[in-house]
Amino acid sequence: MNAPAPLEPLVFPDQARAGFADAYPDRAAKLSHELAGHALLTLEALAGLAERMPAASVEYNLGRLPLGVRPEDTPANGLTLGETIRTIETNGSWAVLKNVERDAAYGALLDRALGELAPLVDRRTGPMLHREAFIFLSSPGSVTPFHMDPEHNILLQIRGEKTMTVFPAGDEELVPAIQSETFHAGGHRNLNWQEGFRDRGMAVTLRPGDAIHVPVKAPHFVENGPSVSVSLSVTWRSERSVAEGELHSFNALLRRRKLPTGPIGATPEAQGARRLAYRIMRKLGV
Repeated sequence: MNAPAPLEPLVFPDQARAGFADAYPDRAAKLSHELAGHALLTLEALAGLAERMPAASVEYNLGRLPLGVRPEDTPANGLTLGETIRTIETNGSWAVLKNVERDAAYGALLDRALGELAPLVDRRTGPMLHREAFIFLSSPGSVTPFHMDPEHNILLQIRGEKTMTVFPAGDEELVPAIQSETFHAGGHRNLNWQEGFRDRGMAVTLRPGDAIHVPVKAPHFVENGPSVSVSLSVTWRSERSVAEGELHSFNALLRRRKLPTGPIGATPEAQGARRLAYRIMRKLGV
């Protein structure tokens, strides 16, 4: 008889899963992982992946940017995506490969990582929905500007070093309610930066084997260290994150009609009447 295949090691060791369980869903937390050096996450493997991905699933540009930059002012680097990745040590660029889970091998890697956390998530915010994976590649000194994302997110550092500064979600001085409404209507993720915000953030240095949990819509920016950085972001939605988006969209609808908007509490998934009203109004085109 053939010997059984050896079991793959856990992506998130026991201590990391305990730290995640303690922080999820509302607090940022530094974690650890075991994917540094994985064969699917080398530069050559990622260049090949990028070259077979649709153009809509990749984004890349020059990497030395201010913390606050308008999307239309982001400069191109003049290279193809494959060239950008293969020469990223010297070309001063930043790139992201989106929805890499659509490739079977990377989809299996995402399922392996999130499967370890799913029981912890389910107890707090219900089943994991809309699982996705993104890979970020950055030249030395690159900056990812101040922005927010709509998903629950864990960023795993694979190669190089970067510092992520994360700010509390729900602070309307950082993200005014109207900006949240615009964001959920399809507005850009980048936020308006003020230097006075810096002291409100938690700066976390990430090296290979480190990870960080970033709550839904927690504003953050990223500063790359002196070498090439590769990071894997594993994300999911929940009933809570979907409900928050619906309620901000409902407020935007009410605001356009000069009607009173409503507060969004700590558990938006419990605001069933307002969510139903939004869905009815949207269906009726009101």
